[in-house]
Parts: sequence; C-alpha cells; structure tokens
Amino acid sequence: MKAAAFHRFGGPDVLEYVDLPTPEPIAGHVLIKVLAAGVNRLEHYLREGSVLPSIQMPHVLGSDASGEVAAVGAGVTGFKPGDRVVPMPGYTLDPSDRHTPLSAAPSYAIGGIVRWGTYAEYVQVPAKWVLHDDSGLEPHDVATLPMVLVTAVRSVKVVGQVAANQTVLVHAGASGTGTMNIQVARSLGARVATTVQGDAQAKLARSLGAELVIDVQQRDFVKDVIDWTGGSGVDTAIDNLGGDVLQKSIDATRVGGAIVIMGFVAGVEARFHVRNFFFTHKRLLGTLMGDVADLRWGLAQVKAGRIRPLLDRVLPLSDAAEAHRLIASNAVNGNLVLKP
Repeated sequence: MKAAAFHRFGGPDVLEYVDLPTPEPIAGHVLIKVLAAGVNRLEHYLREGSVLPSIQMPHVLGSDASGEVAAVGAGVTGFKPGDRVVPMPGYTLDPSDRHTPLSAAPSYAIGGIVRWGTYAEYVQVPAKWVLHDDSGLEPHDVATLPMVLVTAVRSVKVVGQVAANQTVLVHAGASGTGTMNIQVARSLGARVATTVQGDAQAKLARSLGAELVIDVQQRDFVKDVIDWTGGSGVDTAIDNLGGDVLQKSIDATRVGGAIVIMGFVAGVEARFHVRNFFFTHKRLLGTLMGDVADLRWGLAQVKAGRIRPLLDRVLPLSDAAEAHRLIASNAVNGNLVLKP
C-alpha cells in the first residue's frame, strides 16, 4: 500500500511517500480502506520528535479517517466489506482495559502513535473501536471530524458541563479545536465568546454562532468578556492554549466557574495566582480526547445539521509534507485532509 511515512524525526520533509506492506485482517479487527485522512497539529509535534522520542521507525501517522470496510477478521460481526465507517481516533490497546474516561486507561493510545495510523491506503482497527458512518457526508468532510469532535464533546459537554443559556469562552475560534468547541457549545444552547486574530478568522467564528468575537491583536479579551457578561465572567472557559493565556482564562471566568484545559499551543507550562484562584472557588479541569459515546453524540449532531465539518483544503497523500508545513505555519482555517 502507499503511505506517508517517516524514518527519522525532523521537519516536514522527513515525510516520504512510500510503499509499505498492506495489513492482513486479524481476529477481532476491521481492515479499513482509507478514503480520506485528517491532519491534526499533534502529528506535527510527533513528527518533529517533541512528544515521544522512541517511536518505532518507519512510522505512519494519523488518527482521523473516513473509510470503508475492506475486510474483517475472524469473530467480527456487524461490519461487512463496503460499509462506510469511522474509526475512533484513540482507544485502548489492551482489551481488558475498562477505564472511565477512556483516555485515562494505561493502554490508551491515540491513532498513529503506537500503531501505524491513517496516512495510508489501509489501516487496521479493533472492531470495538469502529463506528458506522451514516452522516451522508463526503469522505473528505467526515475525515475532518473524529479527533476535534470527540475532544470538543468531552471538553465542552462532559467535563465543562455546559448547558443552555450559559456563557462560554472558547479560545482560538478559527482553529480546528476552536471551531468545534464553538459548535458543540452552540448545539447545547450556550452563548459563546471567542478569541481570534484578524478579520478572516473573526468572520469564520461569527458564521459558527459566536456572539462575541474578540481580535486579540487589538483587544484585551478579559476586559471584553467581563463587560459582555455584565461584570461576572463566563460560566466556563475552554482553554486550548495554556501557557501565559491560562491566567487570563481564569480571570475571565466567574466566581465558581470552570476552566477546562485541553491544549498547550501557547506553552506547556503556566503560572497563575493561586490565592485569587481558590478564594473565588474556581475549578481547573483537565481532559484528553473522549469516549465512543462522545463521538457517537457528536456525529448525531453532525447528521442533524447542528455541527458542520470545516474543511480548509484536500491534498493528495503524497503531499503530506506540505500539509505539515501549513499546520506548522498556522496557515489553516479549519482542517486539512489527505486523500490516498
């Protein structure tokens, strides 16, 4: 099979378009023909070696895919060749692992980290972690969804417990995670404030239902959020940035409110004022990815038209290096997809 693989850590150019053995279906697994593969920022960090320095080479990245069943292994029921499917972007490798949340399990792994991922013509996934795709969408649209959708549902709905008429702050409202966090919050009936950079990003955020859009190149988002909420601050802040932004997210949240941390684009280390934090009874909550139920709920919202995929562009799988250059330079509004 053709795949985009790398044999050493480095810049985008280490990704090569190569021939690799096509997986043979094994017991309990579904062999998926990849129709489209989503590209996520995490894969940029994995490729450069800043996340896990011990990945076995050669390696195939990718957690997100839209595909169809090519074959099933022994003991698999409920799937047949030709079925449109979506694999979970992360799952437990040990069948006996039954943790809640799923991503806290010792054997949990995001696709394309421990095992070869979706930057290939075929990928093999345990049947337990494969969902039927009845969205009616094109494969390139579906491929934009799994990781950002399951993560947003878990962050906003489950961990943040956002509900109708509450106020929510979403950072980086034109990014892959930001656009999905806005849509999940809106589908729950919440009012959304978001941060962006520039007019194009502001336009996109408004089109998704954000009520207050703040260009952080020109405005102080803490002040604007406090004013927007009548002086109280938002009920929940969804922080996918971390770093120096975290303290500001805390400042923009009401007394007793929650700050959900689910990213570190602005830095993996943060400082915040501990006394002011606990004197105001605020809560810091961490989350990673999500469970099958989260993805299933999210896909139901997509099918109902309450959440829509945001495709920036489709590139051929042979251009995986270019896709990573675009991700690294923040030249993407929405999601990138590779087509085998």
